[in-house]
Amino acid sequence: MKPKIHIETEENTMDGNHPKNKGTHPRRAKAKDNPYTIYTTGSDNGHPKYILEFTDGQKRPQRLEIEQALYELFDQFELEDKRFLNEVDRHYEHIDLTEAEIEHRAAYPKESLEEEIGRVLLYEELHKGISQLTQTQQRRLALYYFHGLTYEQIAAAEGCRYQAVRDSVRSAIQKLKYFMSE
Repeated sequence: MKPKIHIETEENTMDGNHPKNKGTHPRRAKAKDNPYTIYTTGSDNGHPKYILEFTDGQKRPQRLEIEQALYELFDQFELEDKRFLNEVDRHYEHIDLTEAEIEHRAAYPKESLEEEIGRVLLYEELHKGISQLTQTQQRRLALYYFHGLTYEQIAAAEGCRYQAVRDSVRSAIQKLKYFMSE
């Protein structure tokens, strides 16, 4: 069945269908390139009319009366369009970056793929080297470099002399240097 379409022009527009008397229509943000507007009139008197407004190729506004089924299809399309716009809004980066974000990106430029691969390979080698140290050396190295403790603090916690901790950390560094140079 072909949908009934009634084109309204200025000559046959009744006062009740004038855009200033628009009834309910979906009030939602649309994509800026969405070329039409839908709304209903006459809902209050029990005889709703479904209207589609758009601008034709000659930049003239047009108003069509359409059937309810066609109106519902347009309405469903707008809902899907709005859902997509919301997804873009939530998940994709916007062009208008803040000044702070631009400065951050300039100060910390994204590393190239080669640099990232090199860094990952270096970390893997370092972890292999650390795994070959004794448990004591691994623990003392981690406390000194990663937890920021001094030789004295490590010695006090382990109940040993300062020189033993210092020699252990230095020996661990030498072993790592040798392992990494191979």
